[in-house]
Amino acid sequence: MSLVQVVSVLWVLLALMLALVTLPGTLYLAVLTLAGLRRVVPAADQQPLAGPIAIVVPAHNEAAGIARTVDNLVAIARADGATTVCVVADNCSDDTADLARAQGAHVLERHNLTQRGKGYALDHAFTQLDGEGFVAYVVIDADTLAEPHLLSVLRRHLGAGALAVQTRYTVLNAEQSPRTRLAELALCAFNALRPRGRHALGWSAGILGNGFALTAQALQQVPYRATSVVEDLEYHLRLIEQGLRVHFADETTVRGDMPVAGSGQATQRARWEGGRLRMLLDHGASLLRRGLTGQWRFLEPLLDLLLLPLAYHSVLLLALLLLPLSWTRGLGLAGLAVLALHVLVAAAVGGLGPRRLCLAFWAVPEYLWWKLRMLRTTVKTSQASAEWERTHRDTPHN
Repeated sequence: MSLVQVVSVLWVLLALMLALVTLPGTLYLAVLTLAGLRRVVPAADQQPLAGPIAIVVPAHNEAAGIARTVDNLVAIARADGATTVCVVADNCSDDTADLARAQGAHVLERHNLTQRGKGYALDHAFTQLDGEGFVAYVVIDADTLAEPHLLSVLRRHLGAGALAVQTRYTVLNAEQSPRTRLAELALCAFNALRPRGRHALGWSAGILGNGFALTAQALQQVPYRATSVVEDLEYHLRLIEQGLRVHFADETTVRGDMPVAGSGQATQRARWEGGRLRMLLDHGASLLRRGLTGQWRFLEPLLDLLLLPLAYHSVLLLALLLLPLSWTRGLGLAGLAVLALHVLVAAAVGGLGPRRLCLAFWAVPEYLWWKLRMLRTTVKTSQASAEWERTHRDTPHN
């Protein structure tokens, strides 16, 4: 075989590898984007779920912003009339607990330095509050503000028969930096358009870690025993295993602060993306096996795990365009067209106007380079021994 033939074979092998990695994600994005054009909400006359609800706020050293969040949630709870705000001060060494009490929250303090992380804090809260008559629990992060109609929307979805509900979750401080503007666009895609598409197709919308509700029945059936660095995704996979579907409450939004400085962004992204890779390694084979034996509901979460972060997905699509093969250029162009449509529809669903969209796009080249440099850290975080690390926030709280 001549050198030219060897090079040709190598090009083909590389092209097939890139196509194998990108094609499922491209098709999956296309399906969710088209499905997400349709909004599905409960009937207007739907009887809401009655009974007491607990809003659970996991907090680790959140003294800088806990008062703002609790004040927001206490006002929502008082308007509802049957809701308690409960803050889990988890391994705190600051004034988080005292500040939360001063704003009217019920506070649970937890100290366990060997079991650290949000999953442990939530499991502690659900265990401690069990038996107090709560019919449902709503989880809100300590850096988050919720819309006034949060509980009325969730009660309507739960009253319609949902055992688990996820609201929209986007960015509170989007105007603070180019990165936070880009984060807003990314979360409009990941936390609004995609769960909206899944819900429209009758699939489970997913648990996004913030702004989700679980009934007491759901927790009894699937206790919150999720302790990885992506405990929300881990718990969602367990819900699917038990045949439970998460509904999407498209009518209300919670907004959380995103880190501005590079260190906080690196910690958060490494945890999110490394944790997803860990879930793929731990659960991918099982999801595929079940899907191939006729349990079709397991194929969608597998496709979700196989879809690379859009930064990496776009880089691989660009690589397809550069290969000296005509069919790879077609795949690359088609994939980039789907990606562009996905982003534009996400911006429309999220209410981002042309100005905000253009400002977000301005940060894309630098962000892609940063993500490539982050790859090693992300892979390291995917290791089974990786421990939870709090995201450093440098956002001023008002």
